[in-house]
Amino acid sequence: MMMGDDVENGNLGPYLDRPRTFPNMRSKPYTPLIFRILRGINVRVLVILLFLGFGYVFYIGASTSPIIVFVFSVCIVSFLLSIYLTKWVLSKDEGPPEMAQISEAIRDGAEGFFKTQYGTISKMAVLLALVILSIYLFRNTTPQQESSGLGRATSACITVAAFLLGALCSGVAGYVGMWVSVRANVRVSSAARRSAREALQIAVRAGGFSALVVVGMAVIGIAILYATFYVWLGVDSPGSMKVTDLPLLLVGYGFGASFVALFAQLGGGIYTKAADVGADLVGKVEQGIPEDDPRNPAVIADLVGDNVGDCAARGADLFESIAAEIISAMILGGTMAQHCKIEDPSGFILFPLVVHSFDLVVSSIGILSIRGTRDSNVKVPLEDPMTILQKGYSVTIILAVLTFFGSTRWLLYTEQAPSAWLNFSLCGLVGIITAYVFVWITKYYTDYKHEPVRTLALSSSTGHGTNIIAGVSLGLESTAIPVLVISVSIISAFWLGHTSGLVDETGSPTGGLFGTAVATMGMLSTAAYILTMDMFGPIADNAGGIVEMSQQPESVREITDVLDAVGNTTKATTKGFAIGSAALASFLLFSAYMDEVSSFAREPFKQVDIAIPEVFIGGLLGSMLIFLFSAWACAAVGRTAQEVVKEVRRQFIERPGIMDYKEKPDYGRCVAIVASASLREMIKPGALAIVSPIVVGFLFRVLGHYTGHPLLGAKVVAALLMFATVSGILMALFLNTAGGAWDNAKKFIETGALGGKGSESHKAAITGDTVGDPFKDTVGPSLHVLIKMLATITLVMAPVFL
Repeated sequence: MMMGDDVENGNLGPYLDRPRTFPNMRSKPYTPLIFRILRGINVRVLVILLFLGFGYVFYIGASTSPIIVFVFSVCIVSFLLSIYLTKWVLSKDEGPPEMAQISEAIRDGAEGFFKTQYGTISKMAVLLALVILSIYLFRNTTPQQESSGLGRATSACITVAAFLLGALCSGVAGYVGMWVSVRANVRVSSAARRSAREALQIAVRAGGFSALVVVGMAVIGIAILYATFYVWLGVDSPGSMKVTDLPLLLVGYGFGASFVALFAQLGGGIYTKAADVGADLVGKVEQGIPEDDPRNPAVIADLVGDNVGDCAARGADLFESIAAEIISAMILGGTMAQHCKIEDPSGFILFPLVVHSFDLVVSSIGILSIRGTRDSNVKVPLEDPMTILQKGYSVTIILAVLTFFGSTRWLLYTEQAPSAWLNFSLCGLVGIITAYVFVWITKYYTDYKHEPVRTLALSSSTGHGTNIIAGVSLGLESTAIPVLVISVSIISAFWLGHTSGLVDETGSPTGGLFGTAVATMGMLSTAAYILTMDMFGPIADNAGGIVEMSQQPESVREITDVLDAVGNTTKATTKGFAIGSAALASFLLFSAYMDEVSSFAREPFKQVDIAIPEVFIGGLLGSMLIFLFSAWACAAVGRTAQEVVKEVRRQFIERPGIMDYKEKPDYGRCVAIVASASLREMIKPGALAIVSPIVVGFLFRVLGHYTGHPLLGAKVVAALLMFATVSGILMALFLNTAGGAWDNAKKFIETGALGGKGSESHKAAITGDTVGDPFKDTVGPSLHVLIKMLATITLVMAPVFL
C-alpha cells in the first residue's frame, strides 16, 4: 500500500502536524494496597519498622542456624543492589514527550489489568485456602506429627498460612516484573536514539532488578517460614518435631506460588497473544501497515500484553519454579539425612537456600558485567546483543560452578561418607551443564542465524501452508534432543548420588534421589541471570513499539529491531530452560509425594504398577488433561483474538481517516475488550488443572475402599502425575520451539531476505507467526507451570487420596 510505503520511508503526512497524544487507560495510576500503605507511613516510622523487621528476621535466624543468617544477609544485600539498579534505570531520560505519552498509556493499561486480574486470583486463593483448611482439619496425622504433639488444627493453620504467603509473594513477584518493565521500556527507546549499547544495558539492568527481587523473595520467604516454624514449634527439643520433618510444613508455600503463577500465566498469556494476533491479522495482513504502527487500534493493547504476559507472568512463574525446587529438595534432603542417621542434618536441608543465595551473588556480577559505552554520544558499531548477553551468562556460569563446589564442601560434608560432597558437586555440575545445553538447543532452533529457522523462512516462499507444515515439523523435531539431555541428566545425577557412599541402616545406598535434587539446584543456580535475559525480551519489544508509534528515525528503529529479535531468542531460550527445570523439579516433587503418602499410610509406597487397570486409567487421564488444557487455552486466545479483529475492522471502516492520519484510533476500546475477555477465559482451564487431580484421587479412593485396595487413590494420582509430566514436557517443548521459530522466521524475512517486508513470503511468515503466538506465549509457558502445580497440589492434598 502507498501509505505503508510512506510510513516505511518516514513520510508521515498531515498526522505529524497534529498533537500526538495517547489516551490514558485509567484515570490514575494503580498501586497495590500494600505499597500504598507503605508509602503513606512516615519515613521515620517506616525506618523504625524496617529495623524491627530486620531485627526479628535475624533473631529467628540466629536461633535457628548460622546458615539461615547467611541466607538472610545475602538476600538483603541483593535487595539493596536491586534498589540501586532501579534508581540507575529511572535516572535515564524518557525521551521526547510523545514517547512518554505512549509509555504512560502502556503503563496505565498494564497496571489496570494487573489490579483486576490479581483481584480475581486473590478471591480464588482465599476460597481454595478455606478448602485446604477444611481438609486438613479432618485428615489423618502422621506418626511424626503425633509424636511431636502437632495437632490437626495447628497443622491446618500452618499449611493455610504458608499457602496464602506463597500466593502473596508470587503476586508481588509478578507486580515487580510488570512495574519495572513499564518504566524501563521508554528509557530503552530514548537510549536507542544515542547508542545501541546503552539501550542494551538499560534493558538488562531493568530485567536484573526484577530477577533479583523475584529470586530473593523466593529464598527469603522460605527461609523466614522455616526459621519461624523452627523457633515457634521448638524443633529438635525433647518431645517436639524433628528438623528432618520440618520441610513438609512448607509445601503450602509452593502450592500458593504455583496457584498464582498458573492463573497469571494463563490470563497474561491470553491477553498478550489475543492482542498481538488481532493487531497483526488486520493491521499487517489486511491493511499492510507495519507492526506497532500508531494507526492500528490494537497496538497499545499489544504493548500492554508484553508486560502482563511476559513480565508479570514470568516473574510469578520463576518464583514458583524456585520455591517448588527448594521445598522438594529440602524434603528429600531431610528424608535422606534421617535414613542415614546423619548427626547434623541441617546442612542437607538448608543446602538449596544457600545455592540460591549464591545464585543472587553470581547473577548480580553477570548483570553488572554488561556495560555501556563510556561516552553515550559516540556512535559505535552495532555489536550483536546476543553475544554480549552470552558473555555475561558465561561469567555467571563459571562463578556458579565455583560457588557450587564450595557450597557442597561446606554443607554436604559428613564423616559417614567423606567423599559424598564431591559426588554431589558433580551432580550440580550436571545440572549446570544441562541448563547451558538447554539454552543452546533452544537458541539453535529459534535463532534465525541457524539453519532450522532459515529453512522455515524458505518454506514461506512457497505459501502459507508449507510454512505451517515446516513449523510444526520443526517443533516436533525439537523435542528429541532436550528429552535425551534430561534423560542423561537424571540418570547421571541419580548414579552419582547413589554411589556417594551414604547408606541407610540396612546398608542400602540412599543418595540417588538427593543427587537428582542437587542436579536441579545446579540447573537453577543461575536462575536470576536467566530471568534477566527473559525480562530483556518484552522490554526490548515494548521499546521498539514506542519507537515505531512515536515515528522516530529509521536508524533508531534498526537498533530496537535488533534488540527485539534477540529478545525473542532469549525469551524462547529461557522458556526452554524453564521446561527443563520443570521436568527435574516435577520428578523431585513426585518423589516427595511418594514419601508423603508413605508417612500418612504408615506403609512403604515406592512403586506404581501401571499394569493395574485403574492405575493405567489414571495415566491416560493425566495425558488427556494436558491436551484438554492446551485446547482450552488455545481456544481462549482464538475467541479473544476474534473480538479484537472485529473491533479493529470496525474502527477502520467507521473511521476512514485513521489510515490518512486524520483520525485517532480508539486504543482504549481494544484494551478493555482484551482485558475483560482474558480474565473470563482463564477461569475454565485453570479450574480444570486444580480440580482434576483432587476429583480423580477422591473417586478412586472411594473405589479402592470398596474393592479392598486402600492405596488405590494415591496410586492413580501418582500415575496421573507421571503421565501428565511426560506429556506436558513434550507438548511444552513442541509449542515453545515452534512458536519461537515462526516468530524469528518472520523477523528474518523482515531483514530483507526472501523479498523482505510486504512480499508473499512475508505474508506467509506472518500467518505462521500468528499460529505460533498462542503456542509460545500462552499454552507452552502455562504447561510447564501446570505440571509443577499438579505436583504441588498432589503433595498438599495427599490426605484426600488415603
